[in-house]
Amino acid sequence: QEQLVESGGGLVQPGGSLRLSCGASGSIWSTSAMGWYRQAPGKQRDLVAHITSRGTTNYADSVKGRFTISRDNAKNMVYLQMSSLKPEDTAVYYCYANTYGGSTYWGQGTQVTVSS
Repeated sequence: QEQLVESGGGLVQPGGSLRLSCGASGSIWSTSAMGWYRQAPGKQRDLVAHITSRGTTNYADSVKGRFTISRDNAKNMVYLQMSSLKPEDTAVYYCYANTYGGSTYWGQGTQVTVSS
């Protein structure tokens, strides 16, 4: 069964850091783009960061300079290093992966809460 498995969410104080990880398992053996969306309560799901198989990245304006996305193609893993976290970063973060075959897979979501 194809799936994405996320880890690394939690509670952190403002100004703190967290690192999210996401791994593709099963038959998701070749991904093109991977990335992260987030959804805060009562809001739509928004793109946070995106990375292609060659390492080209793009970020939401709200996280530029604070978040860094990276990936390990050999392991089909994608990471999101989050620094200088703010309360408005609080959301459920979802990993996604696009395959060369045109499919998109989603993780189950991991909660990130930024609060003192």
